[in-house]
Parts: sequence; structure tokens; C-alpha cells
Amino acid sequence: MLRIVSSPSRQLTLDVLQVGARVGPGDRRVEGATAEPARVLNGPAGSWTLHLPIGAWPSGVYVARLTAADGAVTYAPFVLRPSVLGHETRVLVVEPTNTWQAYNFYAGDSWYENGAVHAIDLTRPYANNGLPTHKGLGVGFLRWYAAGGRQADFVSDDDLDSFTNAAQLRRLYNLVVFPGHEEYVTAHMYDLMTGFRDRGGSLAFLSADNFFYRVTRSGDMLYGRTRWRDLGRPEAALVGAEYVGWNEYRFPNRPYRVASVGAAPWLFAGSGLRYGSSFGHYGIEIDQRSAASPPGTRVLAVIRDDFGPGMNAEMTYYRRGHAQVFDAGVINFGSSADWPHVSTLVDNLWDHLDR
Repeated sequence: MLRIVSSPSRQLTLDVLQVGARVGPGDRRVEGATAEPARVLNGPAGSWTLHLPIGAWPSGVYVARLTAADGAVTYAPFVLRPSVLGHETRVLVVEPTNTWQAYNFYAGDSWYENGAVHAIDLTRPYANNGLPTHKGLGVGFLRWYAAGGRQADFVSDDDLDSFTNAAQLRRLYNLVVFPGHEEYVTAHMYDLMTGFRDRGGSLAFLSADNFFYRVTRSGDMLYGRTRWRDLGRPEAALVGAEYVGWNEYRFPNRPYRVASVGAAPWLFAGSGLRYGSSFGHYGIEIDQRSAASPPGTRVLAVIRDDFGPGMNAEMTYYRRGHAQVFDAGVINFGSSADWPHVSTLVDNLWDHLDR
């Protein structure tokens, strides 16, 4: 169901695009292939509610694009989960929809604009022309995914929260990938992923500042927020590293340098990268190991003193039994998944952790 909160136009053209897929030059704002032919909608000015027919589309991230008669364009993103979970793939991709709304400044209702706000309405549109902020869709990862012909089940945070327990999740999947900024998680989500790992399931965090805040959900409202480390559950114990800071609008993005090939030779295979090689340009928010990191957590790449003395960005990896956990350590790694060198690393990571 698509709800149009306010439209001054009586006629709108609707396209549905799969984000990351490409045919021809793609769209300027969100690259994608049209999932259904464009159709013209007619109705009264003001609020509309319409049912969006879902075709035989693959699971993934989509946007409904609405174009008014005067050429004005807005979007509505959604995550399409498969009709049957775990039926055709053993990889689950979780889109950070809680974070999308936490950073949404629509009507000033955001934890990042007004300190008095303690509840977020998850049904509201996005202030950024209907799209999440730059921390949202992660188009680079979705381009990489589509170009490589991969197959995964895509779900939202709400979908992940609906799994009964870790045993159920582990029966269906070998690997859970968090491609974006997975900052806000419920206690059930934290328990699920800890139990999934402890049962031999592998995790890949392609961003930074993951599992940082505890939130609660009631109906369509998200309430928060308390740091997990203040509740005795530091995120580094699961992720491998923890959030240590942001760029404060003064530290530029810088390249990673390979710190250890031997710790994960499969990751760098075929990339042309060796000890001391640099790749990418990263920063914005960063992770670093802490005392809570699991024993044996290794640093694969590093940006030393990225945000000042002792504040390093660290790409980390550890094993626990059959489980393997990777943390990119920088918020924009997933968005660079289609870059040279990086695409090979993500290829290798996906293939190795899915075994």
C-alpha cells in the first residue's frame, strides 16, 4: 500500500525502480531498472491511498517514483522480502530501516534535530525528496550486488525483528549481511544476531557504528535511545570493533592501508593489494577494537589517527567456532562496493562467509 500524504496534483505518473539494477543510463537520483511499466494515476488533490501491485520481482530495495504533471518528482523507498524466506539462498541482507527514520528530518521530528524528541513515527515520508539520507540506500552496494548476479533475501529491520529466535534464523541462513549503517537495534535483534553467531552463522558489517543504540518498537513508533555499552553489552563483543567517533566536519576521507594479508588471505585474493597497499577513501564515522573485542580479532586494514591521535579506523575480522565476523570499520565501505579493488574484496568476502 502506498500512501501519498499530500499532493497538489490530480495526476501522477508512477514508476517502480529496483535500486542498483541498470538499463541504459538509469535515473539521476536512484539508478534502477523499471520493475513495471509506468502508469498514470488520477485522483483528488490531497491525500491518496493506493495499492501497489507487486509483480514477480526479485527481493531487493525498490523505490516508487511519482512524477507530477509539472515535472516535480518524489520517491517512496521500500524493501521487498521474498515470499518464502530462505527458499533459494542462504544469505540474508538486512537494510537499516530504523536508521533511515532516525536520520529523517521530516517535520523536524528527528533525534538529530530536536533533543526533546524521544519517539519516531516509522510511517512518515522522508524529508530528502522522499529518500533516506546518504546513510540510507547504499546504492554502491546495490550496484555491486546487481552486477554480480548474486542472490540474497532482502529484509528490513522490522522483518529481522519478526524472526522467532536465532535457531530459526540459523536454519535458513549461513550469512547475514548488514550493508548500511545498522545503528539502532532492539534487544530481540541483538539477541538474534548473537545467537546466530554462536550457532555458527557468519556476519558481515559493511558500515561502521553498528548495534550502538538500543531502541524499542511499539506499533508504528520507535522509542529510544540508550547505548548498548552502557547496558553492559558493548557492540564490539559482537561486531569485533566499536564506534569511536565521527569526522566533526573537519577530518577528510582518507584511504585504508592493508595491515595484514595473512589474517585473511582469501579476502585479498585477486585484488592486487598487499601489505601497505592503499585503497578507497573512507571516514565519516569509524570503528576501532576495544577491550570488549573477541579474542583473536585481527586488523585487516587501518587508517591511523584518522580522527586524531589514537583514533584509528580499523577493518576487523574474527572467528568463533564456525562463525566468521567481518567489520568494515568505516561508514562508507558498503557504498564503495562497486569501486576498483573494493569490488573484489566484497566478492571474496561474500563467497567465503557463505560457505
